[in-house]
This record gives sequence, structure tokens and C-alpha cells, in this order.
Amino acid sequence: MTHPITTYLNQIRSSLATGAATEHTHRPALADLVEALGEDVTAVNEPTRIECGAPDLAILRSGFMVSHIESKDVGTPLEAAESSEQLKRYRLALDNLILTDYLNFRWYVKGDLRRSVRLARCDANDVLQIESDGREDLQNLLEDFL
Repeated sequence: MTHPITTYLNQIRSSLATGAATEHTHRPALADLVEALGEDVTAVNEPTRIECGAPDLAILRSGFMVSHIESKDVGTPLEAAESSEQLKRYRLALDNLILTDYLNFRWYVKGDLRRSVRLARCDANDVLQIESDGREDLQNLLEDFL
């Protein structure tokens, strides 16, 4: 059986190869990855709006809301997204949050950056270059996040 992170990377590669992928294209792959790495986890894409806004994924464990994920398109500088009004609101309101461009992941706990992981980077030809410890680091981050 293929490891969930390998499956995820293959889905991202395939989507990028079309040349027509957007931020929304990759969300099902991310939802599948999160669900595969956690026991009794459900990732809800485009969940009901909450007071601080509408994070892209709501993560439930055993039916209880445990976290949220906000995604940006592949290659979006997370530093800029992190300083946006949207992320400022989310970081104040959400105790357990990930900001990602699908290749880079920033995990915030109670508004503070807890850990950052780079799974891969896109080269000039939009070919994914996997970081040497990226898979293991991402798995550890997501397991701790969940």
C-alpha cells in the first residue's frame, strides 16, 4: 500500500501538470491526507462560516472540531499570507491552525507558530523537488496537529 504522503504528492504533481490547477484543486488531496494520518478524523472542505471567517478545511476527530486548515495556492509566499488580515483573525480565534501552500506547512497553536515544514518545492518547470526529510517532518507535524 502506498504511503499517504506519497499518494498526496502524486495527486499534487498530477494537478500541477495540467497547468490549470488552482488553490481549490488541491484541497481534496489535502483532506484525504489528513484523514489518512489520523484515527477517526474527518476533513470538511468549505465548512460552515464561523465568527472569524471561513477557513478552507475544518478538521473533526470523533465528531468534535479540533482544528482548521487555511490553504493558499502552490507557491504563494506564506509570509505574506501570514500577515494578512484574514490570517490575523484566524490566529486570534483558532487555537489549532495550519497555513499551507500544499508544499509548505505552518502550524499555529493559540496564534503562535509552533512548527514549520517544507515537504517539497517547485522548480522553474513546476516539477516538485522533495525535501530530504520532508515526508517524515510533515507526517510528524500532522500527527501532532491532530
